[in-house]
Amino acid sequence: MAKNYVIDVERIMQMIPHRYPLLLVDRMLEIEKGERAVGLKNVTMNEQFFQGHFPGAPVMPGVLIIEAMAQTSAILVVDNLGKEIEGTLVYFMAIDNAKFRKPVVPGDALHIHVEKQRARGMVWRFACKATVEGELCAEAVVTAMIVKNNDRKKEA
Repeated sequence: MAKNYVIDVERIMQMIPHRYPLLLVDRMLEIEKGERAVGLKNVTMNEQFFQGHFPGAPVMPGVLIIEAMAQTSAILVVDNLGKEIEGTLVYFMAIDNAKFRKPVVPGDALHIHVEKQRARGMVWRFACKATVEGELCAEAVVTAMIVKNNDRKKEA
């Protein structure tokens, strides 16, 4: 059952370490604990990447759509694992079957749908889809590893 509350951007910034201009989730619209979630990215002409991608024909870069999928997935993981995991880093391990179906442009409300496929310890795998007005824009399978900040310092 999906939680019936919204996670706003202030709470998102407590949960994951990303900040502008690379924070790509404005709000969480739905969360089913540890299973699936829907995030929202309001795409505006004010985004820095539109200055060069592409002048006169602005399109959100596909890699940033994938990043929005990863951030939405990370928020789902933090919501599931609790406060002790907040602010940790999430590293890509794999991006599989990425497909881009329709351009995302200024004015679009990008809905990022993520569904857990597998979780083993700190490694999680998600099936992700990005839609605008119900139309599929992109999809990918993302595998990521959660690294607690203390663990990252030990590796260095």
